[in-house]
Amino acid sequence: MTETGNGEPPHRVGTANVECVENAVGVLRALDYRQGGAFSRDAVHVVKTVSLLLHWGAVPGALRERLLTVLADLHNLLGWTEFDIGRRIPARIRFDRALDLATEAGNGNLMANICYRLARLALHHDDVEGGLSHLRRGQAAAHRSGSRRAQAILTVNEAWALAMTGDERAALASLARAESQFEGMDTWAAARPWEAFFGTTDMAAMRGTVLTELAQTVSPRHSDEAIARLRDATGGYGTEMSRSLALTLSMLAQNHALQGDFDEAVRTGTEAVDLARGLGSTRTKDRLAPLARLLRRRATDSGSRDLLDRIDGYRATPVTEPANRRPSRTAVAAKPRHRPAQTPQPPQANT
Repeated sequence: MTETGNGEPPHRVGTANVECVENAVGVLRALDYRQGGAFSRDAVHVVKTVSLLLHWGAVPGALRERLLTVLADLHNLLGWTEFDIGRRIPARIRFDRALDLATEAGNGNLMANICYRLARLALHHDDVEGGLSHLRRGQAAAHRSGSRRAQAILTVNEAWALAMTGDERAALASLARAESQFEGMDTWAAARPWEAFFGTTDMAAMRGTVLTELAQTVSPRHSDEAIARLRDATGGYGTEMSRSLALTLSMLAQNHALQGDFDEAVRTGTEAVDLARGLGSTRTKDRLAPLARLLRRRATDSGSRDLLDRIDGYRATPVTEPANRRPSRTAVAAKPRHRPAQTPQPPQANT
């Protein structure tokens, strides 16, 4: 074996090392879904460990692509957490790095997922043209990889982007295409970790999301079906997907307000705010903005005004980790020496 710069033999990287960092990424991803991006800083330590393994370790050829993939997935996750806490530029840098690594690994499925997340970043900041460009690049990667799940994820998000432009016909056509793709879910290959979130519940939420957008840009008549689909989704999300539930409740309340049902809008909106307060996410704040605008323009009752005050107060509060969140003792920290001294262990999430 070759030697490292200090004359010591390199650390031999084995399957157990790679499996351990893959497990660590899984723990961090679950933490992000459950508690928001501000809770996933431990991912930085995992990135350092994997980078050291690649740089100083003796990595067998059969494991190199797998290790590159896990490093790309880590940057993908870090990009998503940066996005979730409102850091647009660092998120873009992470996603671009993830895309480079996934390309080097030859992982078309992960490339498609990164493009989907780049699109979500663009759409969140009202860059519809940029979002559509990323989605179409992702669709090409998904097609090359043969991943039908990735294709469905990208197509339904394309429908959302088109709904943002007010192109009702194109948005509904893309939505129908995504649902047609989704009908074959039972025959799909097992989901990769970065796409495992997408199932029946998320598809219902996305249909509700597209219709919510159309209710704003085209006609409130889309709200009836949006409410039905969003209710389906809220029934499917558990505590492990708290952020998704909070986002869905916000849209559900928004649709009730569009219909003039402010009693239900207040009830659902209050539930959304209560849940969102326990999350480290700016996206949950941003998604309450349309509801706040409707309450400000149209609501005259005291309950609506109280909810508006609560939303304004919550949105003005900086995203921080709650006091009851203990700092995690991650064992994934790599020693700042020339080579990893031990097999990394996944951090323990606080439930």
